[in-house]
Amino acid sequence: MAKGLVWATAEDLARNRGRVLSLYRQLMRSLSSPILPMTLAARLAKKAEVRAIFMLGSEERSLHNIEDLIDTAEYSLSLLRRGEIPKYIQ
Repeated sequence: MAKGLVWATAEDLARNRGRVLSLYRQLMRSLSSPILPMTLAARLAKKAEVRAIFMLGSEERSLHNIEDLIDTAEYSLSLLRRGEIPKYIQ
């Protein structure tokens, strides 16, 4: 990322694209895990919430906010892998 700039350039967005797609796929797969104590309807609702969060996040142009969103997704993924449901999607 460019130093001193607050807004993301096309290069910054392209650089984060693979990482964001990977996080999205991992989150969706983790929500399908049988170790989570959720019904099918709850799983589908949580997946819809994740889709909505990523759709809204795709419009973000601030470098700091993009990094915060990525950090939050990584933290949520770590909780899901342990069998816990993150607070932000409860």
